[in-house]
Amino acid sequence: MPNSASPNTALEHYKQLINDAPFSPSPTTYRILIKGLVDNGKLDKALELKEEIVGIKGFSPDPLVYHYLMVGCAKNLDGDGIFKLFEELKEKTGGVVNDGVVYGALMKGYFIRGMEKEALECYEEAVGTNSKVKMSPVAYNSLLDAFCKNGKFDEALKLFDRMMQEHSPPSHLAVNLGSFNVMVDGYCAQGMFKDAISVFRRMGNYRCNPDCLTFNNLIDQLCQNGMLADAEEVYGEMEGKGVKPDEYTYGLLMDACFKDNRVDDGATYFKKMVDSGLRPNLAVYNRLVEQLVKVGKIEEAKSFYSLMVKKLKMDDESYKFMMKSLSDAGRLDDVLKMVDELLDEEEVEFNEELQEFARGELSKEGREEELTKLMEEKERLKAEAKAKEAEEAEAAKRRAKIAISSLLPSKLFGNKDSETNPAEPNGNPVEAAPANDDSQGGKEESETGEEAVAADTSVNSEQMI
Repeated sequence: MPNSASPNTALEHYKQLINDAPFSPSPTTYRILIKGLVDNGKLDKALELKEEIVGIKGFSPDPLVYHYLMVGCAKNLDGDGIFKLFEELKEKTGGVVNDGVVYGALMKGYFIRGMEKEALECYEEAVGTNSKVKMSPVAYNSLLDAFCKNGKFDEALKLFDRMMQEHSPPSHLAVNLGSFNVMVDGYCAQGMFKDAISVFRRMGNYRCNPDCLTFNNLIDQLCQNGMLADAEEVYGEMEGKGVKPDEYTYGLLMDACFKDNRVDDGATYFKKMVDSGLRPNLAVYNRLVEQLVKVGKIEEAKSFYSLMVKKLKMDDESYKFMMKSLSDAGRLDDVLKMVDELLDEEEVEFNEELQEFARGELSKEGREEELTKLMEEKERLKAEAKAKEAEEAEAAKRRAKIAISSLLPSKLFGNKDSETNPAEPNGNPVEAAPANDDSQGGKEESETGEEAVAADTSVNSEQMI
């Protein structure tokens, strides 16, 4: 399924590149952008981007870009748009288009208009005996697709045989993986599924290795046509080809098993998908649990819910479905347990809508008050945990303050002992004499001195007499 977000994101990056980068986008950049837009149904934007390219100095017209745009017009059954683009390219290339990549889309334009004769003449112009048109695997594939989708499968088979005969790598390439994909689609459209599988398996003979997309394409068409056993056989060949199944592969097989009333096998494919590290989307998960509940496998559905509840961002409907399934099976204890777990999840909002739904299911047996008590208990525990957390944070602050104060000089905290007891160079504090002793000693010394002076004065006076 096309992802509308991807081309929009790509365009944003392109605009940023144009505005900020010191260099211009390459032709390859424009090809990728335009193909992505066309593949996602945004032909108008692709055509606007083409006009930007035309206005860039030094850019020559790119036939592959025109091919993508013409294919987009063909998807919209816009024959006039195809011819307009072809004439524009022809004018820009001097009146002659020698690149065969656009001829398949041009044939489709003629087929859309009901001009079968002209379509076949266009084909002869591209690959006829005296043709000067350069053909590549992509160009051939475009012709193949034009035949296959317009009731000319026999002509497609003849062309495909010719391509395989001409294919002589590395000097001349006439087929690629896309060639086999087109023919697989062609055979399937004709209801020739065994032939589709046969041509799929022949691609290795031409140095073409199937990728996951190629496998999925064939598996999808086989599943849609009730050929699950063949689809599983093709799936079994993936490992030998070095190709890893993706979410789409497993989803196809799971849904086909459900359609074939093989619910357990479908669940097994889902489990394989998860065990291999892939992440199914919510829609695939929902289809799984719906089928399990449908056949009464409530426990299995609950197990898959428990497996995926933290891996998927579930919506309210997914939660409601599981609650309803458990409730209908008389498992209200499991409903309460499920609510209990949801209330513990910080990323999940157990909103009023879910509360009312759960209360409605529980009320069937008069147990709605249990929900109220559960929620109140959860609020109490959360409040206690919050208070404890705040207390621990405050205690941590106090411990940090004590630790810091022990590392810094004590005089920064106003310690008077440090001011009055300076340290000796060896680090030992100097012991100061008591203040009272000092003053008393000074007083005694003063008195002794005065008495000595008085005695000397008395002696001198006696001698003078």
